[in-house]
Amino acid sequence: MAELKYISGFGNECASEDPRCPGSLPEGQNNPQVCPYNLYAEQLSGSAFTCPRSTNKRSWLYRILPSVSHKPFESIDEGHVTHNWDEVDPDPNQLRWKPFEIPKASQKKVDFVSGLHTLCGAGDIKSNNGLAIHIFLCNTSMENRCFYNSDGDFLIVPQKGNLLIYTEFGKMLVQPNEICVIQRGMRFSIDVFEETRGYLLEVYGVHFELPDLGPIGANGLASPRDFLIPVAWYEDRQVPGGYTVVNKYQGKLFAAKQDVSPFNVVAWHGNYTPYKYNLKNFMVINSVAFDHADPSIFTVLTAKSVRPGVAIADFVIFPPRWGVADKTFRPPYYHRNCMSEFMGLIRGHYEAKQGGFLPGGGSLHSTMTPHGPDADCFEKASKAKLAPERIADGTMVSMLTARFRRPLNSPPLLREVAIFHFSRVTEEESKGGELHDCVSPFPCIYTHILVYMLDFCCGGVERSSDLESDMGSEFRSHLLVPV
Repeated sequence: MAELKYISGFGNECASEDPRCPGSLPEGQNNPQVCPYNLYAEQLSGSAFTCPRSTNKRSWLYRILPSVSHKPFESIDEGHVTHNWDEVDPDPNQLRWKPFEIPKASQKKVDFVSGLHTLCGAGDIKSNNGLAIHIFLCNTSMENRCFYNSDGDFLIVPQKGNLLIYTEFGKMLVQPNEICVIQRGMRFSIDVFEETRGYLLEVYGVHFELPDLGPIGANGLASPRDFLIPVAWYEDRQVPGGYTVVNKYQGKLFAAKQDVSPFNVVAWHGNYTPYKYNLKNFMVINSVAFDHADPSIFTVLTAKSVRPGVAIADFVIFPPRWGVADKTFRPPYYHRNCMSEFMGLIRGHYEAKQGGFLPGGGSLHSTMTPHGPDADCFEKASKAKLAPERIADGTMVSMLTARFRRPLNSPPLLREVAIFHFSRVTEEESKGGELHDCVSPFPCIYTHILVYMLDFCCGGVERSSDLESDMGSEFRSHLLVPV
């Protein structure tokens, strides 16, 4: 396959035409009476017409046939997606999923749509406010069918296998360690070349943005120039047996037939496009003196809510980097969080949990559920020599953080993520190095105040082991030890 070309720049106003049809973009207007090559002009709006210019998203597509040339949609029962978060009871436990098993092509052919599984989510899809986290497991390409999402944007994170994604704007090759975003309403089809697996974050009613940099300044984290947009490419292909257009609408799947490929856009211009990003280009910013910067410093993209500083969802990564903080416990700190955190491992191993959390699996720490390094990690890091060291080489961890505010009545109702059963491992169910063994037991290594004072006053002079033993027993019985 020839190397694909792209346009660079996040959210830029771009224009592209297939070189097979030079001059296919109208000059000086959007909707001429007769378009070049007798194409149809069609606008794709990603925002309300009256949104401020800074947030207004739309593109004009010039296509062989308009999108409306299809037969009626009918409901289909396919895939494993849901939006009804009340189907399951809430579960505050730390949860972990083993690597999700990919179906064998020899047993059953599964493409991207039929291999889409919902793991968890929150919010109200009908009011365009919330999110869902899915996993996709597929072994075959989408043949003569495409998919689009009427509910929100897809952020796709391949973990195993390359994705060749056909869109109305052109083609993208997305590999593990890259991500792509297919925005609301954009039709796409995915070719795969092997058994393929990945994570998918869906947000309703908003679009992903680059996070504000604040005191960081003009440069840092994900650079706008590193986001790549496909160039125009089209196929004028008749499909006698019927081409299937699958639509996810209010959480349900519908299908319609048409006689031609939908990827018949010869030219386009606008700022509402699909795009991809290579995670290796992320500019890491971190502590160079002591203590930790909070993990928000690793945010690649954010989907903002109406509340300043609180996102519907953030896409965060923990990439290879240097660790140099002095006098500091360097692994991630122990934490209870008002945000829910879903983690997926693209490759390598996670520094805070090297057992049980494997590439292609996942973990979920819901709102205010305690989490942090396992006991072995704590012991090693507490005794480690604090020299500059490389962290997470050969590793890429993604994290999706979410807190959802759902306005129902007054006051608003806060809803946490609902979790669906998909081979999940809980603290009670886990065995042999899984989550339970990672989070407990921790030894009590608290130093009694008098032992600590003796150390401080005597400058490390050797103490009597009997005294330490006595102090330990007295401490356990809550009695003061006389000096």
